[in-house]
Amino acid sequence: MSTYLQQLNQRPLILDGAMGTAIYEAGVFVNACYEELVLTNPALISGIHRAYGEAGADLLLTNTFGANRVKLRGFGLADRVAAINAAAVRLAREAAGPGRLVGGDVGPCQEIAAKLTEALAPEIEAAFAEQMQALAGAGADLIFLETFSDAREIQVAARAARATGLPVHASVTVDGRGETATGLSVTTIMELLEADPNIDTVGLNCAVGPTGLLKIVQTMLPRLTKPLLVKPNAGFPQQVGGRMLYLAGPEYFTEKAKAFIHLGVRGVGGCCGTTAEHIRVLAQTLKCLGEFQSPTPGLQAVNTREETPMTEAVAQADKSRLGARLARGERVSSVEILSPKGPDMTAMIDKARQCEAAGVDAINIPDGPRATARVAPLVAAMLIRQAGLSIEPVPHYCCRDRNLLGMQSDILGAAAAGIRNLLVITGDPPKAVGMATEVRGVFEVDAVGLTRLIHSLNCGFDLSRHPITPPAAMLIGVGANPCALDLRHEVDRLFRKIEAGAEYVITQPVFDPDALLRFLDLAANAPRRVPILAGLFPLISLKNAEFMRNEVPGVVVPDAVITRMAACPDRESARAAGIEMTRSVLERVADRVDGAQVSAPMGQVDTALRVLDGYIRP
Repeated sequence: MSTYLQQLNQRPLILDGAMGTAIYEAGVFVNACYEELVLTNPALISGIHRAYGEAGADLLLTNTFGANRVKLRGFGLADRVAAINAAAVRLAREAAGPGRLVGGDVGPCQEIAAKLTEALAPEIEAAFAEQMQALAGAGADLIFLETFSDAREIQVAARAARATGLPVHASVTVDGRGETATGLSVTTIMELLEADPNIDTVGLNCAVGPTGLLKIVQTMLPRLTKPLLVKPNAGFPQQVGGRMLYLAGPEYFTEKAKAFIHLGVRGVGGCCGTTAEHIRVLAQTLKCLGEFQSPTPGLQAVNTREETPMTEAVAQADKSRLGARLARGERVSSVEILSPKGPDMTAMIDKARQCEAAGVDAINIPDGPRATARVAPLVAAMLIRQAGLSIEPVPHYCCRDRNLLGMQSDILGAAAAGIRNLLVITGDPPKAVGMATEVRGVFEVDAVGLTRLIHSLNCGFDLSRHPITPPAAMLIGVGANPCALDLRHEVDRLFRKIEAGAEYVITQPVFDPDALLRFLDLAANAPRRVPILAGLFPLISLKNAEFMRNEVPGVVVPDAVITRMAACPDRESARAAGIEMTRSVLERVADRVDGAQVSAPMGQVDTALRVLDGYIRP
């Protein structure tokens, strides 16, 4: 009974995706008995399981959602309950191989909106018991109850599941308003599951897409003590060419899955409309998060901080001018400028020169912001140095696009080229919009793991713990989001970055000074004190504000800011309002932060410099 629960306690689990969707896409009519396919077409079911396993799922669910006597009776198969369930477990187990869990999938006996009556309860419980005993006898690791909407039926099912001696997961389905088809609020039914001693873990699945389910989880999670797992649909189905299709792509689905994990959900998978590709992108991205990290042979320098001493070969003050100013406790300033989409660096170098003349300390260069391709930040940083500018470039380095070997090579190459500053970020999943070929993220580690790698190189050791001479001497910056949905989780993650070797922090752009101050209060308890720079973004139009609010992950633009921008009659007044509001935020937090990074909106460096007017040291 401990295997499933122990794994869940160690880290979140990645569940598989929809079985019915995959069967339908294989050309099986919806009026067929999908559960019988484990006997009549086992190769199809095995292939679906293998696809989910190869995609990265930790838990495979058997093709037994409706494999109970009541549902099978409609197909004339009521006498095949034991055979179907046993075959389903065998197929899933063969596909799972070692290390993956197999859950015996059990759906309701009744229709979605039906309420279980006292008269029917004995028959329904007997049907559940028959199916679950067959699943347990065939070797399932747990009983996975899902898509229930009636409280009485799921409690009857849980009682039958507990009798098998296996762990019991119980998941309900609710609509966008947070209500079941039987009229219960999600709060009411979750309170019943929380109190039920026959249930070990609880869940939400089906009916709504990831965005709708995320809102419900944000409300429910603080009330729960049992681990919560979620399986949202791939958005809402839409009619396309006479067929109902789910249009939420893997990247969008994965972005929401990251939010679930950051909130504290202990397992994420997919329901209707999700495919092996959804799970593949999800697994590649989620397994790079700190919550999923575990020691890996050959990568101890990255994944276990005990392997790397915290004493670096080169002091922070000797790494770069930025490092020296931070070490002395001096206020610093930076302007963020995007590298060009083409190879002509003239305009970017001119903007860097403009910032240098204004007294700005550093130029921050994002790495593929919003997963778009531009001149590589390390190359842009080298060209700025070659142009003879004294202002220091701070290239961002993203985990998304390279494996660990490539990362190590890039960092050593940057050190050889005289680059002494890096800002480490995990990165957004790649976008394939408008591209002729599919683009995949790598995500072997997240920002915590990459920080640990650079710190190891700073200490004079490479990935394999071989000594390198001289050490990398790289000033390590990291990001943080003061407006994260789960602020305590974000701060805990920041602490892990600091423990891994981070030397300063730049926040996501903040538009609400109170949000940043709350973050700073929590960050004050860090394992060691590191400087924090406030990220700022002067808005230049209402369109710009709405884009930042709706399209940039992690950024929160308050209603008051939107209202202020909407009231501006023209572009110049909107730009002035954006500058004024940004300066107001900086003034509120100036005595609590160690510096400011201001983005140049649409490349407008003069806008960023107007924000910093009077803030930059003489």
